[in-house]
Amino acid sequence: MKKIVILTGAGISAESGLGTFRDEGGLWAQHRIEDVATPEGYARNPQLVVDFYNMRRAEAATAQPNAAHQAIAKLQADPRFDVMLVTQNVDGLHEAGGSDPVIHMHGALNSALCAACDHRWAAPLEMHVGQACPSCNQPAARPDIVWFGEMPYFMDEIYDALAAADHFVAIGTSGEVYPAAGFVQIANQSGAQTLELNLEPSSGVSAFDDARFGPATQEVPAWVDALLAT
Repeated sequence: MKKIVILTGAGISAESGLGTFRDEGGLWAQHRIEDVATPEGYARNPQLVVDFYNMRRAEAATAQPNAAHQAIAKLQADPRFDVMLVTQNVDGLHEAGGSDPVIHMHGALNSALCAACDHRWAAPLEMHVGQACPSCNQPAARPDIVWFGEMPYFMDEIYDALAAADHFVAIGTSGEVYPAAGFVQIANQSGAQTLELNLEPSSGVSAFDDARFGPATQEVPAWVDALLAT
C-alpha cells in the first residue's frame, strides 16, 4: 500500500469562491493579519477578531466543494492507497467533498475553543465575545483557529507520516508559512517523491521533484486519475 501525504492550502478552495490572503477585495484585504490572526490582535480587540471569523464562517457556509476536493476524496477511498490529508484551510470543504479523515493543522471555522480549559465544541454561526464554555462555564470561548505565533495542531502525527511517506503532494499552497513550508524538505529526506500542484510556482517550488501548474479543478483530478490508473 502506497503511503501518500497531501498538504492543501487556500488555492484549492479559491475556485469554490473562498479568497486567499493575497486576493484583492476579499476579507483578508480589508484587515491586517496582525489585527485578526494573532493572539496579540485578539487581546487588543477581541470584538474585531470574533466579527472577522463570523464573516469567514458565514462565507464558508455558502461555499461548495469543487472537483479538486472531490478528487482527493476519491483517492482516499481507494484501498490501494494510505492517504493522510493535511489542510491549512479552516473551511470544511474537504469534508463536504467526501474526505475522511482530514487533519486540520490550523483549526476549523466550525469549531470553538475554550481558552481556559481547552474544551472544543461546535461553533455557532455567530460567536460572541465573552461567550461561556459549555464545559467549565468560563467566558473564554474563542474561534478554534491557530493564529500566527501559535503551534499548529497534530504536528507529531504529520511528521511521522512524512517520514514514512512514498509520496508528498502540496496543493494550492504558497510555500511561505512554516512549519508547513518545510514539509517538502522532510519528505525529500525520507525518500518520498514530491510534487507541487499550484496555479503558479510557489516560493519553494525548487524543492519538489516535479511541479504542475494550472487551476486546482483541472490539475488535481488529472493527477488522481493518473495515479488510480497505475
